[in-house]
Amino acid sequence: MDRKQRDTYKRFYPITTRWMDNDIYGHVNNVTYYSWFDSAANRFLIEECGLDIHNGEMIGFVVSSGCEYLSPVAYPDEIEVGLAIEKLGNSSVRYNLAIFKVGEETASAHGHFVHVFVQRDTQQATRIPDAMREAMTTLLIG
Repeated sequence: MDRKQRDTYKRFYPITTRWMDNDIYGHVNNVTYYSWFDSAANRFLIEECGLDIHNGEMIGFVVSSGCEYLSPVAYPDEIEVGLAIEKLGNSSVRYNLAIFKVGEETASAHGHFVHVFVQRDTQQATRIPDAMREAMTTLLIG
């Protein structure tokens, strides 16, 4: 599995860069990539896994993350966030994510983060429900 290549990822979400994403050096600041990763993973959880971020009994905490930057992205680039799942545990999931300029096969950046699902009221780890787990398996990679 080559995390830099588009065919590694199972789902893609479009993102429009904004003027304010550029930093003083004329490219998107590194912290913005984490926001894009978080947005893509949460969109998947809300739209395809049924996560109720406002009233649900379960929420996800990011406990680990990382990103490798390969080539710059700058406003007004049109990009896509690629999403795949590398590991699915009892209460956690490790996502692989990458930023691709539209039409490019090689990522401008790739990274990961881990969600641990917890009960909202106790913040204790909880098992990922079967329906959510089933949706997540559609993104599993070798």
